[in-house]
Amino acid sequence: MTDILTPFSMIALQDAPPLPGETPVVAPGAVGQPTGATEGAPRPAADPLGGMWIVIPFVLILVVFTMFGQRRERKKRAALMESIKRHDEVQTIGGIIGSVVEIKDDTVILKIDENSNVRMTVSKSAIAQVRTGSTQGAAS
Repeated sequence: MTDILTPFSMIALQDAPPLPGETPVVAPGAVGQPTGATEGAPRPAADPLGGMWIVIPFVLILVVFTMFGQRRERKKRAALMESIKRHDEVQTIGGIIGSVVEIKDDTVILKIDENSNVRMTVSKSAIAQVRTGSTQGAAS
């Protein structure tokens, strides 16, 4: 018998009984028949995580670094809010630049225009940065 098995010959081998004096040929992958060199060897237990154990440490490291970064940003923002004082030139998140006239608990009054004395009340959380350099009302 030849070593080449086509799909049709495998079907024929599964259905036909062996001839007298011939060893039975089992088609590869036949139901209930072990194949390959691992005959009789126990199969390894399936990994319950399915290979995710490689990814889990990286995800944990990412979460830890994210938490530390957020904590650092909160401290930086709190220090900025505490450092605001009268006559500081600040910029809001909307891009408005003005000089601090009055500071309340959660709001700040900004002087936007020196000539027409335009003032605006904004939330403290709307202040993006304290601008360094020139101050508008430092001499008054």
